[in-house]
Amino acid sequence: MGLMHTVSRFEKKRVLLVAERRERIDVSMAMPPDRYDDDRGPGVAIITRTKPATKKPPLYRVLLLNDDFTPMEFVIHILQQFFNKTYDDAQVIMMHVHQNGVGECGVFTYEVAETKVTLVMDFARKHQHPLQCVMERN
Repeated sequence: MGLMHTVSRFEKKRVLLVAERRERIDVSMAMPPDRYDDDRGPGVAIITRTKPATKKPPLYRVLLLNDDFTPMEFVIHILQQFFNKTYDDAQVIMMHVHQNGVGECGVFTYEVAETKVTLVMDFARKHQHPLQCVMERN
């Protein structure tokens, strides 16, 4: 006898996966006649799973505060080194800080913003400048 005779008709299963936003699994299996649901014949189960909605993490603005002692070229250097700004973009942000007292360097997730603030503050202290860098929730 062939392999088909070694597998009982009750163990045969067919699984179909359809990938979209929802996952649909159609499971059909042969059932003994006494286990039929209503008059529909062998049982068919449809299981739907929705993907859990993932929330985007909150974002934080990294801000530079103006002071009267930190040279403008140092602020431009910081914006280029730690925030990957071009010289022209860094100059515009530096002038905004100088004229308005505060300027936004970028918007990041909490961990990235915290790291950038720490790096900027440590770099400023190392070079003996009183530059202040803070973060606030966007």
